[in-house]
Amino acid sequence: QVQLVESGGGLAQPGGSLRLSCEVSGSIRSMVTMSWWRQRPGNQRDMVASINTALRYAPSVQGRFTISRDDNKNTIYLQMNNLKSEDTALYFCRYYNLESRSGVWGQGTQVTVSS
Repeated sequence: QVQLVESGGGLAQPGGSLRLSCEVSGSIRSMVTMSWWRQRPGNQRDMVASINTALRYAPSVQGRFTISRDDNKNTIYLQMNNLKSEDTALYFCRYYNLESRSGVWGQGTQVTVSS
């Protein structure tokens, strides 16, 4: 069973930056889509960014967030710049295997943007 460990959340001021990391216990080299999602209190979980052979971003974070991967470290990152209060949420990493059609969620890391 693949396991995900997220880190890097915390408190940032509006306009500030944070970088989230998600370390995967298995390989992310092929047939795997990795993504970041977020969930605000009382709201559904929404996808923020994903990466496989292409990058995808939610319109609300386009131009501010960057998803990247290091296949040697089996780790993905989410660089978040120009943070806004509405970015405050619990952020989750997700692993999805395209071959087995199975997915795994991380435990989540809290991001709070406040002055």
